[in-house]
Amino acid sequence: MTIVGGSEDYRGICLMADEGVTLQMPTVRDIIRTAYLPVAEWGQPVVHIPDDSFDRLRRRMHEVKDYQFSSHRFRSEAQRTLYTLFLLDLTDIQERAISTRHHGERTTELFVGFMRLLPQHFIEHHDIAFYASELCITPTHLSRIVRQVTGRTVVDYINQMLLMEASFLLQTTDLPLAAIARRLCFADQSSFSKFFLRMKGVGPKRFRMER
Repeated sequence: MTIVGGSEDYRGICLMADEGVTLQMPTVRDIIRTAYLPVAEWGQPVVHIPDDSFDRLRRRMHEVKDYQFSSHRFRSEAQRTLYTLFLLDLTDIQERAISTRHHGERTTELFVGFMRLLPQHFIEHHDIAFYASELCITPTHLSRIVRQVTGRTVVDYINQMLLMEASFLLQTTDLPLAAIARRLCFADQSSFSKFFLRMKGVGPKRFRMER
């Protein structure tokens, strides 16, 4: 991480979590997927944090730090719980930020609904129609909403989720590519490899070798 600029009175607190530990926590992985994508895909990925929310996040971070040097018998479990709470607080802030971007209450409701559905179903459902059906709208309407809020497409979001999960499986397991392709509901290994190469710029075999 690099700070590329800031005023002289800039102050920051950084919470860094081990990727391996983080991604092994299913609940946290879902939260990260939901929290990461809206910020990463917004044209202006900056979220103003209200004072009360900032104080809460800062307390969480200091609590995590306190446990780091504690002899508490359940130190790791406590830290993971605090980390989960931190991400839930962050997700709440982001959803509130979406609602203040003047997209209208219904548009915001549908976009947030889509973002909540995505982590739960992206593996089995790579198609827009499923998510639109769950939200009781047409695929065209859902596409219009996602593009209006983020400037990106529904397929962009689904593909990014699939890429994140594929990268995780390649980095943390020894599953054959064919098994990963089946787990992610691709038609076959060839389809998965082409998808990964197109999205990542490198094939899954090479990516795994360089991990």
